[in-house]
Amino acid sequence: MANQVYLDKMYVRQSYRNLWHTDLISTIGEDPGYCCVAALFAPCISYLLRKRALYDEMSRYTCCGGYMPCSGRCGESKCPEFCLCAEVFLCFGNSVASTRFLLQDEFNIQTTACDNCIIGFMFCVSQLACIFSIIACITGIDELEQASDILNCLANMVYCTVCACMQTQHKIEMDRRDGIIVPRPGAMAVPPTQHMSRFDQPVPPAVGYPAPAYGQPYGSYPVPPPAQGHRPPA
Repeated sequence: MANQVYLDKMYVRQSYRNLWHTDLISTIGEDPGYCCVAALFAPCISYLLRKRALYDEMSRYTCCGGYMPCSGRCGESKCPEFCLCAEVFLCFGNSVASTRFLLQDEFNIQTTACDNCIIGFMFCVSQLACIFSIIACITGIDELEQASDILNCLANMVYCTVCACMQTQHKIEMDRRDGIIVPRPGAMAVPPTQHMSRFDQPVPPAVGYPAPAYGQPYGSYPVPPPAQGHRPPA
């Protein structure tokens, strides 16, 4: 029953309105240092980001965010830190995805079509490399084995790169949430008031993340209307 609730949330996310402050392609330019650290120490970064996403309240922690059959049955309530450590090392991909879903549900964030294409490409390359490995193992053809090795190397590179960008994207989002990143100089809008999130809501309200208007830069705040009694500049 609990797993069905989490599956229902996956369908609800399709109607979310807000966007990530930084898309996957822009994360390298936004915070290149953290992106490199996330690629080199991926499990450690995943551990820190999950704790931060939970506001360091590990009593809320559930293995893999509740999306796996073993979730809630691994003794999380007794030793959540150890269970999270095991998750990020044994189920790294699920740990990154669970943190992503947690932030999406909290701030009503959708994943853009471009980000979906990048994530889908990562899965396609991995599946293609797996198929070539199986065929090369069965046939024993040298050319297929070489092609399989190249595809496996490419799949690993894509996987590590995309996961590092995703974790950097999560970090930037939480930096904005916690007020660590302030609006860039020249921004005319005042940051919106932050509110306590409610995890019991099926669709969280759009607090602090207004949908961008037509022609507005990606992830920026809307320009406030002109004050009454003053005409806008021509």
